[in-house]
Parts: sequence; C-alpha cells; structure tokens
Amino acid sequence: MQINQARFPDLVPVDGYGPGFFRIGGEVYHGGVLTGPSGTALWGGYEDLEPLLALAGRIDVLFVGTGADVSHLPGDFRAPLEEVGLGVESMASPAACRGFNVLASEGRRVALAVLPV
Repeated sequence: MQINQARFPDLVPVDGYGPGFFRIGGEVYHGGVLTGPSGTALWGGYEDLEPLLALAGRIDVLFVGTGADVSHLPGDFRAPLEEVGLGVESMASPAACRGFNVLASEGRRVALAVLPV
C-alpha cells in the first residue's frame, strides 16, 4: 500500500483542537475560528455573519462546527448564508474539522467556521 501525504493547495489544514482552542497551520487560536480562502482569524460565533457572507462566490461549502455536540443552526444565522448561495453544513466541531481537511486536501472550495469544544 502506498501512502501519499495530503496536499492543501490553497488552504491551511486544521492540525488539532482541544478544550477552547484550535491549531491551524501550526498556530493556536483560542475561541471560535474561521478559516478558508481568506486565511484564518478569530470568529465571533453566530452573530458574526459579515466574514462568512464575504465568502459568497469564493466557496461552495461552509462547514459550521457547533462545539462538542451537534446542534441546529439558528434560522437567522443560516438563512442569510443560504440566500447568498453558500452551502451550509452543521456538525460537531471535531467532525467539521475533519470534513474541512478532507475537502481542502481535494482542492475543493470550502471554509470552516468553528466553535470550540
């Protein structure tokens, strides 16, 4: 069996996560994080829509990590994102990180907005 190292052409992978933090591209971020084609920055949660809306036309899928457990996204959060054409997938933050890494390694147009576990 041949093992190939994953490549991330335009995005930085999530290296790890733990209580209250994420490690992305070797840098540690405390709190919510947004990473995608514009780089990586702290994210203020469901009320912080502007940076997500700015991704319209640049990505096809936005993974939203809801913390340690899966929870439904508030309608006033999801609706504006879908109105600008973003596909929104919500899941627990660990699964969202893994999904983001897989799609990023395939060269897909994806971003991750994730709340800490």
